[in-house]
Amino acid sequence: MIDTIIFNDIIHGLFVLILGTAALIITQRSLTSLFNIYAAQSLILAVMAIVLFIEYGTLNLLFIAILTLAVKTIFIPLFLHKVLKRISVKRDLQFMFLSPASSILISAILIFVVYLFFTNIAGDLFADRLILLGGVIGISLALMGMMVIFNRKRVITKTVGYLTMENGVLLFSLFMAEMPFIIEILIVLDLLMIIVLSAVLAFGIDSGMEEFHKKLNRLGIWIED
Repeated sequence: MIDTIIFNDIIHGLFVLILGTAALIITQRSLTSLFNIYAAQSLILAVMAIVLFIEYGTLNLLFIAILTLAVKTIFIPLFLHKVLKRISVKRDLQFMFLSPASSILISAILIFVVYLFFTNIAGDLFADRLILLGGVIGISLALMGMMVIFNRKRVITKTVGYLTMENGVLLFSLFMAEMPFIIEILIVLDLLMIIVLSAVLAFGIDSGMEEFHKKLNRLGIWIED
């Protein structure tokens, strides 16, 4: 058990760090830095799971921390860095709809809207403020990952957007869902992510979405409208 005040301060600090990494992900142009920021975000989630394990003693939380550390903090970033060495593109300079400043502003609005939803509509369900914040930041992080998917040009950057969405789901689940459900979802999502990364590597990770679709179409995997 951790002293309640210290526990709350640690969790609040980790929430701030997660939001900071999310802001960097939606504005970052360097792919190397993008992968490192994603790894740092995943490490923060692993630390959060460990802190929750120490506080509540639920063994599944320790399993989640180990799984997150191994797959999301080490394996996937190393895999992406290895891929980056083989491709010509090192930066994603194009923002399709929103500028970095606009992305930050929209993200702040999203967080505020999600917070209002949780407090005004579902507030009675969340007497514990940490549970409320975990739900709000988890949903907001998933939405920010979705923003990366729709706003960035390169397939590899969109992949990091998906990974960020998954981190949002993980954060939400740590505070809101049943533990066995979290484990099942994490395993399925991580396996799916490995498959997606392998497919992207094989079919053109340095492409924009239009080029990527054309490559898949030539292989009979993507059907043009």
